[in-house]
Amino acid sequence: MVSKDISVNIGSGNDVGPVAELIQVASQFKSVIYVISDNKHVNAKSLMGMMTLGVSKGQQVCVTCEGEDEEEALSQIEDFLSKEN
Repeated sequence: MVSKDISVNIGSGNDVGPVAELIQVASQFKSVIYVISDNKHVNAKSLMGMMTLGVSKGQQVCVTCEGEDEEEALSQIEDFLSKEN
């Protein structure tokens, strides 16, 4: 298992577009991926879960990945969450 604290630089967690893009990135991987914020653990591949998380730009989240492609999954998710919008 790998994990990393990441500063979010995408739009509000209530915006479906960026959340849907994050889910697409996470869904490419076999690993189990969670985003953790304010003691809430949600599956990064779940639209409903990610929408309830309500992550906003500038917020710090912890992303954990566990599985055969965990390193690549964490790298790709970090790239997505950190990119300038």
